[in-house]
Amino acid sequence: MAQGGKQRDTRAERERVRVYQARRAFHEGQSRRRTRDNLIAGIGGGLLILAVVAGQAAYFMAGPGAPEPSPSTSTSPEPTTSPAPGSSPDATPTPTPAP
Repeated sequence: MAQGGKQRDTRAERERVRVYQARRAFHEGQSRRRTRDNLIAGIGGGLLILAVVAGQAAYFMAGPGAPEPSPSTSTSPEPTTSPAPGSSPDATPTPTPAP
């Protein structure tokens, strides 16, 4: 009769170990999957940001968003040989004090 109790205990112990190992394997698999998913999402997000930046740059540099060059009129005066009124030195020299 003593043998019946021992078999029941070992059977329950084996079942607990099996359930524990299954739960542990499940959680390890979940952890690996989360790590893999985070890596894939990070790479995908980085590629998406690069694509958006490249698209914006292409749109504003070469596409319809690029500014159209317009002809500009030259506002610079023609070169003259006479000096400008404010750029010539004073005609009257400053007096120097006598010793």
